Amino acid sequence: MNRELMNKKLTIAIVAHDQRKADMVDWTLYNAKTLSKHTLICTGTTGKLIKAAFEEKGISAEVVCLNSGPLGGDAEIAAMVVRKEINLAIFLIDDLSPQPHEADIQMLFRQCRIHNVPIACNRYSADLMITSALWDNDDYVPLLPKYVKFIRED
Repeated sequence: MNRELMNKKLTIAIVAHDQRKADMVDWTLYNAKTLSKHTLICTGTTGKLIKAAFEEKGISAEVVCLNSGPLGGDAEIAAMVVRKEINLAIFLIDDLSPQPHEADIQMLFRQCRIHNVPIACNRYSADLMITSALWDNDDYVPLLPKYVKFIRED
């Protein structure tokens, strides 16, 4: 899909752990033309870094900074997911280091799954999600997850 075809304005949550922040800034710069058409809701430091990188390159974008992840930013984004205020989440996780706020991280992932909000955990899946033709397909309605008891017949 041509990245310029997306007409729908999205609210995109952007989160990156410390060891992934440089990768996230690089990804947002690479996708700046697309991302600048949407509202970016970021955890604190990640948002500040993205704002600075965009300003340095002369890119105008709406970047909203919440609290840092360990200070409640992940929980704030999870609450926005519950209120249906987030269309897409991009979360570059540092899987190689323990996180003191692991419970908040898992809560964010759980709320995205429950409320059917797509969440990308690496650059490849993020690229696939922001370039999907489904965002502008008015005939496409995502089905809600079905939670039904499975009865095993062994």
